[in-house]
Amino acid sequence: MRKLALLSLVLVSSIPAQKNPLDEMIQAARASSPALKDLLLKGMPTIKARGAVAVWGQDFLFAVDAPLASIVSISLQGKPPAPMTRVPDSTIWYRLEKMGGGAVYRFQFFADGKPLSANDNFSYDGAGYLPDSYPQPGVPRGAQSEMKTHISKIYPDMKANYWVYVNPGIDTVRGAPLMVWQDGETHVDAADLIRKRMQIVTDNLVHQKRIPPMVHVLVSPGASKDGRPMRSIQYDTVSSLYGRYLLEEILPEVEQRYKIRADAYSRAIEGISSGAICAWNVAWYYPEQFSRVLSNIGSFAPLQWRPEQGLEGGNIIPTRVRLNPRKNIRIWLSDGTDDNSVWSFQNIMLANSLKMQGYDFHFRFGEGMHSVAQGALDLPEALTWLWRDYDPAVTQKNFEQDPAERDKPMFRVQIANRDAW
Repeated sequence: MRKLALLSLVLVSSIPAQKNPLDEMIQAARASSPALKDLLLKGMPTIKARGAVAVWGQDFLFAVDAPLASIVSISLQGKPPAPMTRVPDSTIWYRLEKMGGGAVYRFQFFADGKPLSANDNFSYDGAGYLPDSYPQPGVPRGAQSEMKTHISKIYPDMKANYWVYVNPGIDTVRGAPLMVWQDGETHVDAADLIRKRMQIVTDNLVHQKRIPPMVHVLVSPGASKDGRPMRSIQYDTVSSLYGRYLLEEILPEVEQRYKIRADAYSRAIEGISSGAICAWNVAWYYPEQFSRVLSNIGSFAPLQWRPEQGLEGGNIIPTRVRLNPRKNIRIWLSDGTDDNSVWSFQNIMLANSLKMQGYDFHFRFGEGMHSVAQGALDLPEALTWLWRDYDPAVTQKNFEQDPAERDKPMFRVQIANRDAW
């Protein structure tokens, strides 16, 4: 089993007693409530596809939909695989565990001795969230808009949904800073609670004055007129097209309701996996519009390499950064050793290119897989770092590499699966 560096925190005492969908789900599991089935189906959007874990305080609720009796194996030292309990009148299996915060846990579901995924090892990560990812007493909550649907002209007839989340206290005179989040549907309602908890985290950080109150635009990938998913085409294509889509179509609609600052200093963009390469591309092609990037498990790979159309693949990005003058971009980059090996390598390459060119960057490289868990655990720290020293009185700042980073060596790869000399 993997050794995890656990932080000794008792989160329960710091979580205010209030109604919360995850807490309600966990309490229903503890009481074997008849309501559990509906709560799991509503609160865990991925339960039928691959299972999930819901975390509230020290309670970790694992659940999966499988036709046979299931067990869950958790990457915790000395912890054997454990049987799961079937929800009556269903094929859903669950197990409630007590574990600590401050760590990423690997877990895998098995039925009839076989893994319920293509990976024979642990297949998913779950985050042991820290206090800033929970509602805190006295912290005002922001407001989430209703879902909006946009029909694109830049991507002809593509239909896409988006939401807006607004922190309390936005500046309605000078305008609010902006942060755009890809895969917008994962940042609303129940999906946000079992992933990054963007809404809770940003409200807490605003209240602590660690980030400014912002307008957050949560944009989902679209679908073509015939229903074909457009996510990879939008996110993995190395071009200025997606940036145009945001700047010419989505943001003008948002600006009809909210006053948003136009300076790049006050604008950030986030993405996970293909969404991360998308976020970087927007800032790269439009540095006068976006200067802050949050990239988690970025798939900097040739997923939409189209040489016949003159389109490079995402694998070109580390080289492109190294060969071009530095742009005024600040980026938090993270990945893990158990991500797809090519993608891990590309993230290391990009981090070294950013270092060589003097970018203001931070690279968090852990042991996680291609999962949102590390990014979820890191979100309070990442946003604090990304927006540090923000001054609403200015509209421009030259982001310089921290001298402490300049003094550090390049990121290196250690041989782990072959004999070394």
